[in-house]
Amino acid sequence: MTAAVEISDVTKRFGDVVAVDNIDLTIADGEFFAMLGPSGCGKTTTLRMIAGLDFPTEGSLKIFGDEVGTLPPNKRPVNTVFQNYALFPHMSVLDNVSFGLRMQKVDKATAAARAKESIELVQLGGYEKRRPNQLSGGQQQRVALARALVNEPKVLLLDEPLGALDLKLRQEMQGELKSLQRDLGVSFVFVTHDQEEALTMSDRIAVMNEGKLLQVGSPEEIYERPANRFVADFIGQTNLIEGTVADETTIVLTNGARVAAPSDHAAGTAVALSLRPERATLTPAGAVEAADGRTSVDGVIAGVTYLGNALVYDVALDWMTIEVREENRPAGDRPSPGDRVAVSWTTSDASVVV
Repeated sequence: MTAAVEISDVTKRFGDVVAVDNIDLTIADGEFFAMLGPSGCGKTTTLRMIAGLDFPTEGSLKIFGDEVGTLPPNKRPVNTVFQNYALFPHMSVLDNVSFGLRMQKVDKATAAARAKESIELVQLGGYEKRRPNQLSGGQQQRVALARALVNEPKVLLLDEPLGALDLKLRQEMQGELKSLQRDLGVSFVFVTHDQEEALTMSDRIAVMNEGKLLQVGSPEEIYERPANRFVADFIGQTNLIEGTVADETTIVLTNGARVAAPSDHAAGTAVALSLRPERATLTPAGAVEAADGRTSVDGVIAGVTYLGNALVYDVALDWMTIEVREENRPAGDRPSPGDRVAVSWTTSDASVVV
């Protein structure tokens, strides 16, 4: 794997505040890499250090093998697209896109030709003479992309670039961005706090919180096998069912039920089972036999939320309430509030987290 970006033992402090806490990260050439986490987790600071807008307090930062930790932005083979696009309102689309080339003293004809190619790449051919206030939000975002790509960066950095768009347009742009990245073969480093966005677009995801790097993996790995409670709870919806490790194959839940759950934690360790709502199954209470090889706990339907393509049931157990999400259950076979039910799952449906 050729490394586009290598971050080694990097810490960033602002006075007494540790914004990024001793992280190690490698981003491959041609990879769509997302940095995900809540506000203030350190993801944007990490992106700014790659861009050269902030410098590491400690550690090494390399781009394609060259140490760049103290180089200014214009000395790095990167470009950045920001959430607010930062377009010049008095300039046309063509002038906005060619601006960086002109600053590099590229002759006017060459700059215009390359700018037009970049504009065509983001499907804005014919819009060259318009100004930003004559464009929709999605079109402005494309202009910002074209302006960043025209300089042919080896790494494109995107700081929540879809955050200002409405839901439908944001979903459309997710597909377009991923397709564009695939066609170009350029490494995209994408900062977002939107879990669905990261899962949809990325080859790999880094989850951060409080300056620390908690887990790096494919979307499937992050979602199916979260490294800890924070990752499990932050990525999508999950039920965290508290328990204690009995032995390497068994966990004792809060209500005393013993469930099959492989764990490498020591006996007596307080843990939780992370169970996604869509991985649990509802049946009438007592309908699941032990021979099924499934774990089952009884509860009562406390509420039902209709989502059109799915139903979300709030199931009150003796000691907590969990969610179960189901699709395609016939209307006449749906449990109602007050019905006693069993919530069941297989061992592979849940992850043990601390």
